Amino acid sequence: MFYRFLRGLVAFLLFIFNGKAKYYNLDRIPDPSENYVLVAPHRIILDPVYLAFATKPKQFIFMAKKELFKNRLFAWWIRKCGAFPIDRENPGREVIQYPVKMLKKSDKSLIMFPSGSRHSSEMKGGVTLIAKMAKVRIVPAVYQGPLSMKGIFKREQVHINFGEPIDISDVAKANDEGIQEVNRRMEEAFAQLDKEINPDFKYIAK
Repeated sequence: MFYRFLRGLVAFLLFIFNGKAKYYNLDRIPDPSENYVLVAPHRIILDPVYLAFATKPKQFIFMAKKELFKNRLFAWWIRKCGAFPIDRENPGREVIQYPVKMLKKSDKSLIMFPSGSRHSSEMKGGVTLIAKMAKVRIVPAVYQGPLSMKGIFKREQVHINFGEPIDISDVAKANDEGIQEVNRRMEEAFAQLDKEINPDFKYIAK
């Protein structure tokens, strides 16, 4: 209940400051009864909010760097929003175990950014490992719009596009070969989704 309230509150504030976002291909999102890993290139700190709002009533958990949990009030807020802390320098087994458990035993799905941060385009292997262990599909999405809060307040248009779920049951193992194959499928999906919004789109990190 509180998760839904916070999601609605933040979405309302974004609407006030930025206007109505444009969402594409919502029919590609799985039924709320299905758990999945929702993946996207990480382009702005707010993209998890837009992704979570577009896929309502589905609820999500997502990884957040441990530094964001130093402030007790902010830590409480983002935990209520579904965040759980990770140590990027020394990630432990819980980085995999917790989301796999939630995907298997709860009604919550997982939002992940395969590159890990807004300042990297290198795809890592966490998505493949978690999706294989939890036996769920991967749903690709992309965000196009302002890349800073300044752009949000200037009411630059936000676009969110969703792709067809990626079934990786044919990938035998989450080894190097399997990770490379899943990453290839995600990269192709992201590129196609970006082109569907804007054929001339080029992402430049800020």
